[in-house]
Amino acid sequence: MDQESLDLLEEALRKTMLSISGAELDSALADLGWTDMVADVPDVAIPLVFRLLGETGSHASVLNDVLLETIGGLPGGTPPMPYTGGGWVVWSRSSVTDPTLGGLPLHRVPDGELMRMGEARKAVGWWLVGSARAMLALARTHALDRVQFGKPISSFQAVRHRLAETLVAIEGAEATLSLPGSESPDLTAMLAKAAAGKAALTAAKHCQQVLGGIGFTAEHDLHHHLKRALVLDGLLGSSRELTRKAGAGLRARGSAPRLAEL
Repeated sequence: MDQESLDLLEEALRKTMLSISGAELDSALADLGWTDMVADVPDVAIPLVFRLLGETGSHASVLNDVLLETIGGLPGGTPPMPYTGGGWVVWSRSSVTDPTLGGLPLHRVPDGELMRMGEARKAVGWWLVGSARAMLALARTHALDRVQFGKPISSFQAVRHRLAETLVAIEGAEATLSLPGSESPDLTAMLAKAAAGKAALTAAKHCQQVLGGIGFTAEHDLHHHLKRALVLDGLLGSSRELTRKAGAGLRARGSAPRLAEL
């Protein structure tokens, strides 16, 4: 897929995600060829779709498709997914009205079965990065517009430092998510998802501080992305859990594999 086609696809996806969500978005993505894309060009489709889900604040059940593609499951299923604290959840493909996690149609189930989750973890990582970028954009806009002591607060060093630290965390997570296949793809995916979770939590903390009181209100969009980031960080292993798991594995192995060619 050339750059022009990719740009047109991104524009179409962004426009669609800004107008619909949930089951309606699932249907629209199917019409746009999501199933074929995730099977034929996952390295393009997964980062693009999941990053845009984060940036637009929309949601769809496409994580099911990535997980099913990874484990060779039948299309249309809803495989149980591990959730932070040792729990399991299922992502419903239909609209639901009963309580969910952070506005996402995730429902707790008694148990599940551990499976390969490399691509799915990277997919959630891209979603977290998109959410982090959305929070950063909101904070940056506020910093440019908000005036105190006769000047925009974006001119204050403390505000700049928070925004800069957020951007560095996001860029670092994106670089980790973009690593090509290595000798340890599962470890790479685990660390990439952990980095993305930490970046989103960093964005939530710093952007909340930059926005101040307005960031705590339901009228502002920050709370939407913040709750989404907290839920997604816990899905398929939280940043804290995955970091500990990766560290334990490396200690047991006694060596660290090369994850990237520098």
